[in-house]
Amino acid sequence: MKSAICFTALVASASAFAPEANNARVSTAVNAEARREVFGKIAAAGAAFLPAAANAAVGESPRFSVFGLIGDGSSYSEGAAYGSDQEKPLYSPYSVYSPQGSETLYDAATPEYAARKKAVLVETKNRLAKIPAYVERKEWFNVRDELTRYMYETRGAVRGLAKTVDQKEKADVFFRAIEDTNGAATLHKGDACKAANAKALAALDAFTATL
Repeated sequence: MKSAICFTALVASASAFAPEANNARVSTAVNAEARREVFGKIAAAGAAFLPAAANAAVGESPRFSVFGLIGDGSSYSEGAAYGSDQEKPLYSPYSVYSPQGSETLYDAATPEYAARKKAVLVETKNRLAKIPAYVERKEWFNVRDELTRYMYETRGAVRGLAKTVDQKEKADVFFRAIEDTNGAATLHKGDACKAANAKALAALDAFTATL
């Protein structure tokens, strides 16, 4: 009798859990279908943005190109290489540069180079004009920074523009003045620093007047 009662209870328990298992399988299948649908839409959307050349047409032979000289230069593997996207002819199929010409070589006499160097001198004067205020506030690090972080460009511009003996002599006066300014700032000598800076500004104006 006890065995029959236990068997009946076991069957009832198993029956109680059976619908939940079925529901779990149905839910899992639905979720899987939803995921496949989402991933399918994403793949379709991504394929729409791929280059047309990546998709082979029915009955079309494979595209190939050998250095852009033999075969199909518009093939997907070739793209815009070997000069097909350049406005001017290239030096060779292996180069990205145009042949040597008058417009490709550096010429110090070109007006645009001189204008660029003169613009450096204008900015140099603006930076030197800030130094007296730095000295008044005893910001010696700012004085040294102004004389080092941009003066590399200044030296190159002055050397490049100085052609005559007179211009080179005026350039040397300017260089000595900014060196004296830097030295006075290092020693925290305010009056000497301002005096040397004023001399540097005057020397720069004198040099610029010769251009």
